[in-house]
Amino acid sequence: MSKRINDNTYLQLQSLLAVEIDAERIVTEEAKRLAYGTDASFYRLVPKIVLRLKSLDEVVYAIQCCREMEVHFTFRAAGTSLSGQAVSDSVLITLTDDWRGHQIIDNGEKIILQPGVIGADANKYLAPFQRKIGPDPASINTCKIGGIAANNASGMCCGTAQNSYRTIDSIKVVFSDGTLLDTSCSDSIAAFRVARPDIIDGLNRLVAETQANAELSERIRHKYRLKNTTGYALNALVDFADPIEVLEHLMIGSEGTLGFIAEITYNTVVEHPYKASSLLVFADIEEASRAVTTLSKTPVAAVELMDGRALRSVADKPGMPEFIAQLDIEAAALLVETHASCQHSIDDQCQQIMASLADYSIIESVPFTLDANMVATLWGIRKGMFPAVGAVREVGTTVIIEDVAFPVENLANGVRDLQSLFDKYHYNEAIIFGHALEGNLHFVFTQGFDSQQEIDRYGQFMDDVAELVAVKYQGSLKAEHGTGRNMAPYVELEWGKDGYQLMQQIKTLFDPQGLLNPGVIINDNPHSHIENLKPMPAADDLVDRCIECGFCEPVCPSRTLTLSPRQRIVLYRELQRRRAAGEQTAATELEHIFEYQGLDTCAATGLCADRCPVGINTGDLVKQLRTAKYQKFTPIAKWTADHFATTTSLTRASLKANQIAVKVIGEGAVSGLTNGLRKLSGGKTPVWLAETPQSNSHKLEQAMELLVRSDKKVVYLPSCASRTMGQQTNAQDQRSLTEVTLSLIKKAGFEVIIPEALNDQCCGMPYDSKGMNEVADSKVKQLETALWKASYEGEYPVLMDTSPCAKRSIEHFTKPMEILEPTGFVTKYLLDHLSITPKQETVMLHVTCSSRRMGLEGDMQALAKACVSNVVVPEHIACCGWAGDKGFTTPELNEAAVHPLKSQVPADCTRGFSNSRTCEIGLSHHSGIPYQSILYLVDEVSAPL
Repeated sequence: MSKRINDNTYLQLQSLLAVEIDAERIVTEEAKRLAYGTDASFYRLVPKIVLRLKSLDEVVYAIQCCREMEVHFTFRAAGTSLSGQAVSDSVLITLTDDWRGHQIIDNGEKIILQPGVIGADANKYLAPFQRKIGPDPASINTCKIGGIAANNASGMCCGTAQNSYRTIDSIKVVFSDGTLLDTSCSDSIAAFRVARPDIIDGLNRLVAETQANAELSERIRHKYRLKNTTGYALNALVDFADPIEVLEHLMIGSEGTLGFIAEITYNTVVEHPYKASSLLVFADIEEASRAVTTLSKTPVAAVELMDGRALRSVADKPGMPEFIAQLDIEAAALLVETHASCQHSIDDQCQQIMASLADYSIIESVPFTLDANMVATLWGIRKGMFPAVGAVREVGTTVIIEDVAFPVENLANGVRDLQSLFDKYHYNEAIIFGHALEGNLHFVFTQGFDSQQEIDRYGQFMDDVAELVAVKYQGSLKAEHGTGRNMAPYVELEWGKDGYQLMQQIKTLFDPQGLLNPGVIINDNPHSHIENLKPMPAADDLVDRCIECGFCEPVCPSRTLTLSPRQRIVLYRELQRRRAAGEQTAATELEHIFEYQGLDTCAATGLCADRCPVGINTGDLVKQLRTAKYQKFTPIAKWTADHFATTTSLTRASLKANQIAVKVIGEGAVSGLTNGLRKLSGGKTPVWLAETPQSNSHKLEQAMELLVRSDKKVVYLPSCASRTMGQQTNAQDQRSLTEVTLSLIKKAGFEVIIPEALNDQCCGMPYDSKGMNEVADSKVKQLETALWKASYEGEYPVLMDTSPCAKRSIEHFTKPMEILEPTGFVTKYLLDHLSITPKQETVMLHVTCSSRRMGLEGDMQALAKACVSNVVVPEHIACCGWAGDKGFTTPELNEAAVHPLKSQVPADCTRGFSNSRTCEIGLSHHSGIPYQSILYLVDEVSAPL
């Protein structure tokens, strides 16, 4: 906890900040501060102000304002850190998506990255060069470069040779007084030497003193034989003499306590195309640990250790090798991976590795394999262990993952001693796994903080862990997760008095006022690790397993508008806590806020579930809560469901009326009238868009009479959207989707079967999204019955021309039918019967959230690339946020979700493709080019064989 600052000071600071920073990015509302201030750790501090900054100038200005007012501040990247280094009770500085810049140089040998770039994206940019960044943390799909560098995060294959400390080329830093240093620029270095001689002279002095202290220098070298992120990177003071190089490397792992990392240039490493994995099981941890020593002398890229309890935690998971369930608790496994540049080398390395273990007794194994599915299964064992513990924890507890390193020669003893501590403190669910080559172990256990007894148990356990690791084995208490608040009380225990004093001097040199992230790394409170603990109150079974890691955030369409899934759960937990505590007034206030922030602006796509370690679909909670909100509309919904043909006819008529109105009085007048009414109604009526489709006038039944008769048959279900909606007025091809679909199927020589009572059919999606489960289930059962009959009880495949309908049907149908959306159907059934003549053209491609969840992203790209020479899939858009009808009712969600789209449309690109009719409206509106179904593209470039 930092020093107390009165509220008036924060008000003055807020006014000062508003001079240069847009007011909407200075967050002071209580609920948002709580939501935005939460990270993946088990600590809870609520910031007084949250800043969402979009430029380097704004960062400099904010730092200078905080310094002027003597207000402390903390930097936050993705908030996936586990040790409490990204929370604040003062000013929390976060970054907008404007910090995603990158530049590849020297043919991929180096990459310049801004701090907002997600780690996996950096590797995606480098993939064409067969390079990657060195750090490979488990959170790489979510965590950002700023956090990776600030925590010196490593990972499974990174070790100590490829972490940020070892692979940094240069860095751009803003210091506590707003001074900027770019170590890649000689002019910047020269200016910095003039502006901040205190830092230059101070570093020269510290280097000289440290290198003259032989005992301390040797201790530093010993400590960094291991993975070590406990405290500051003291190895910088013995590895380098030039103060600029020392400064660069001190910034790595400094956790935002010395300055702001505005940019970093990495020396990249090779990404080998051939990777083989094997799972080897030994009778006990001692045998496995001896094998690690042997394996370290062979060409292995990763060796992951898993103790018997860890293996037991995943034994019942789908796809696990059968023998895992038969292992006893003493068994230990090694997951081994090796990389190479060619098939011959990988084969040779696998043989070499196994030959080195000839004298060991391997009781079970999965032999080395390059098969991608099997490799994924093997790594799924390792990656499934953390969520396995999380899935079984009691409500109200949190999952804690600690991160230590032992000298490899003491690995087995370290594991045994840790297991003894688990037994002593009754952490019966605790498991151990980790990066064995570096002696880096993670142990996972569940912990409640709802009583002093539980807090004391945790505190005493951590005291014993610290004594065991840092003193008995001279290991590191934090190998790769950063010191944070969690290990700050133990830094001196690990490093000794002189090492800790050296760190204090470093902190004072860079931050004499103590304003940068106070309490992190340097903390004189011996109880800081057991204070400000995060409550985890029961909220709902659907989300109670959430550990607030934030892995869900990158794919959430509302994350820049209102809340991410993590933040929705945080607020819902707080709402439930207030209700349980009888804080009715406070609960009512939060309910009002949550209605828009939590419910109205959630697309409920379920993409969060695919990223969540424990599979939580926050959309399920939202739809459940919407049930009460939309309950009063249930009679209307039931009427529309019971009279669905009439409903679609009315929809078609309204689209026709809009079409006529535009022709008669013009777009401007229609827009003014419709959107004016929306303004008067307080947003209760739909928004009008120029891309609103025309009415579908295609006579499907008449067209059916002209189709071929064939032994190749397909059941075609046009969605209610494609049955009612035609194309927007500026689309290149004005045919309706139903007409195009029939054209393409006819070319391939298939006979089309249309289900009976077509206009009454619906998958139930419109009702499901509003939590009207009974109505939605009724419609999907009705549809299943119709399609079961039409498909001759599953004999023929069923094509649904929009992906959301296909996905919902697949999930809810109980009869064995093959349901396909456009990409899957064309790829599996039509391409072999078509002649494709690709066009020399650049097109945009949007992969819908439903397609992503069905695993069709690669197939969709492959189909588009078979049709045109260049396909652009825009970055950072996992879901368009149209969400059925929200593009009309809550258009700001769609706008926020596709905000990066227009800037990524190439100048020579005039159209885009997708596979959801409603999504295409919003994509067209915000891209400036018309989007249509990918079936249009396939039909255009294809001919019968």
